[in-house]
Amino acid sequence: MKTMKKVKAVMLIGIIACSTLSFAQKGDPEAKKEKRAERQNEKREDIETLKIGFLTKRLDLTPEEAQKFWPVYNQYSYKLQDIRKKRREDFRDTKQKFDELSDKEVEAAVDNEIAFRQKELDIQKEYHSKFKGVLPIKKVAKLYASEEQFKMELLNKLKDRKDPPPPPPRDRE
Repeated sequence: MKTMKKVKAVMLIGIIACSTLSFAQKGDPEAKKEKRAERQNEKREDIETLKIGFLTKRLDLTPEEAQKFWPVYNQYSYKLQDIRKKRREDFRDTKQKFDELSDKEVEAAVDNEIAFRQKELDIQKEYHSKFKGVLPIKKVAKLYASEEQFKMELLNKLKDRKDPPPPPPRDRE
């Protein structure tokens, strides 16, 4: 009789241990979200660091130019990031329920996209004159070209990371 109680107790402990382990493996969804957000922020910071180095090299800024340019450029970047973040959030909501939306709701989403593009353009126009106030016009032109080159290089790196390189050609003997 005592052996039966011991077996039941051991089984109960085993069941509790297994369920505790399986629960621990699932993890806290909030903790996972926080870790994912943390990784995204780290990636974003890494990209910003690469961009600063890329632009600094391409623009060949003097110390005086750099001192005036970077605060203005950082403000410009933050403003663009803010409206782009809002756009992503709006787009995510629309994309998730696109087929369920009425024509009026789809029209509003398209109108919002046009308004976003206008806001982005307004920021670019505002900061274009500020950039001309701190850099010679040739460096302002180089800035725009360099931003595009950076985007292309970044996209190519991401593409290369996703697509494995093709196998080397086989020697035919």
